[in-house]
Amino acid sequence: MSIEIKHLRYAEAAERSESFRKAADSLSVKQSNLSRRVRHLEEQLGIALFERTNGGVTPTPAGRDFVNGVRRILDDLQIVIDGVKAVGRGDAGYLTIGFYTSLSSGNLRANLVEYGHRFPEVEISMVEGSRMRLLDGIQNDTLDIAIVTGEPVSGCNRSMMLWSEGIIVALPEDHPLAAKEIIYWTDLKRERFLLSGRDPGPEIQDILVAKLSSPGEMPDVVRHDVSPENIRNLVGAGRGVSLMCEACMGTSYAGVVYREARDANGSTRIGYRAYWRDGNENPALRNFIRLLEERCPPVANGNGARGASSRSLDPSP
Repeated sequence: MSIEIKHLRYAEAAERSESFRKAADSLSVKQSNLSRRVRHLEEQLGIALFERTNGGVTPTPAGRDFVNGVRRILDDLQIVIDGVKAVGRGDAGYLTIGFYTSLSSGNLRANLVEYGHRFPEVEISMVEGSRMRLLDGIQNDTLDIAIVTGEPVSGCNRSMMLWSEGIIVALPEDHPLAAKEIIYWTDLKRERFLLSGRDPGPEIQDILVAKLSSPGEMPDVVRHDVSPENIRNLVGAGRGVSLMCEACMGTSYAGVVYREARDANGSTRIGYRAYWRDGNENPALRNFIRLLEERCPPVANGNGARGASSRSLDPSP
């Protein structure tokens, strides 16, 4: 038996309107066509769905049961159709984001919050990992987008400069430098630095070496294979000082204070980029990228223009 959805709609409209004419008007079809299709439906089912009179139509007991079932089917079908359309628009669906920065504060957190407000039906999965793992995830389609620090890389088809964050010094609260609101790199010459071996620790170490190394002298760096959160716990325990991005300042740790690191040119900053695969047609990703383009202002300090994207390796600003 082959029954078309539109014929079920004809029967439902006829039962609701108690008239073939009114049903046809509500569906913008000819009355004769609707009446003929309902008759054909009855012949297929082998039952009378309606009693026909000069005043209209009345459903038979079997017709009333049939239309009640049809109405549930049509309602469920509309839910499916609306859901598919929402996914197609990016209003619903799934988005997987790779990261390794802190979510306690900062730009990534702010953008996630705004995206959640605009698209509450999109389920976001967050994946924390190393830079290499995240970029591999873009290539093998386990991630939709990765937000990481550092210079542009090859292998990802699309990338966009996002924002920059200042480098912050984490100090034990009883450290002599804690009395200063701003710390200059020269103040840190004799300090022991505790850094995580995990991203973005290596990039921060590169900045540290660039700022404090001199012929025959390198900064005292101790790397630990622990999370950045536990580096701060070590700082609070008085084991040394550390450097991190300002997004990490959203969480308090016992015995730890934060100060801005500066030199003669001002604050030292580290840039963030978004990477995604060209050809990823996920509408939720498309909306997330649009939000990033909208919310990321022109980035200062040589980190590029708002929304700059490329299909190939972006030149370092």
